[in-house]
Amino acid sequence: MANIDNKNVSKHLGQASDYKSKYDPSLLVQEPRQSNRTHLGIKDDNLPFIGYDTWNAYEISGLTTNGLPVVGVAKIVYPCDSKYIVESKSIKLYFNSFNMTRLGWTSDEVLKNIGDIASVDLSQLLKTKVQVKVHSNAYVLRDTSMFTAKEEWMHSENCTPSYITLEDEYPVDDIKFSVYTETPELLEEIEDAPCKKVYYHSALLKSNCRVTSQPDWGDVYIYMKGMNTVNPISLLQYIVSFRDECHFHEEICEAIYKRLMDTINPDELCVRCLYARRGGIDINPERASHERLLHYTLSQVDVPHIKTPKQ
Repeated sequence: MANIDNKNVSKHLGQASDYKSKYDPSLLVQEPRQSNRTHLGIKDDNLPFIGYDTWNAYEISGLTTNGLPVVGVAKIVYPCDSKYIVESKSIKLYFNSFNMTRLGWTSDEVLKNIGDIASVDLSQLLKTKVQVKVHSNAYVLRDTSMFTAKEEWMHSENCTPSYITLEDEYPVDDIKFSVYTETPELLEEIEDAPCKKVYYHSALLKSNCRVTSQPDWGDVYIYMKGMNTVNPISLLQYIVSFRDECHFHEEICEAIYKRLMDTINPDELCVRCLYARRGGIDINPERASHERLLHYTLSQVDVPHIKTPKQ
């Protein structure tokens, strides 16, 4: 395989792109995680969380040996303790380079080979094990299990049976929102909370790309367990405070996790950010205090994960 180019992230972002249609791993670009973590006081050698970054790429295609186009959905999973992330535009261009590449006699062989090749290339780029599996569109569209799958830990000893959408549950019209840069001081602790487990959701997560300033929209899901909890209105104000920030998706998730851990110090915490699809790819970082809190449909590359249009 060709050598992968590790030049600066600006190689593609914000630049006019020459879309190559033959396999070219040199299109991939890495971005150091540490440069996005320093301001949060997070060090790569002492992470305060565990988790994965899960990417879904919906525009995967290649050719059979006979020239038949094959389409699929790629799922990419790699751990949050990797030193690098892959820059999003570079992976779009990279997958596009398979479009006119002949990769096998059958459709299944083509999709498997794309996944195997991408796993090797991305593992080399990010210097960690990256799992990639390309699912056929026919299988993904027939399989509805991911819509009903629930975490086992959601069904035991719940005070709240499901996630509460903050902006629907509370009188947001009466709440003042005036801070649009990340402000952890907005978070308020509730001591000795009557409910020891809380499940909060908001569809108001919005930030901007750190390089292009294009808007990124997402849903955030937060599970927390402990003697103390967070004031839900203050949590919503904090989530909204990212609105004018320019960061990568992974950094937003880690900031929310770190600020909640610093402010509330819960026994258990899981933060999951599901971003809207852009350019055929969505990015879904997840950070948790315990491995059992990680959602299996996100962290397991063999399980396709399709989100609703709202997500």
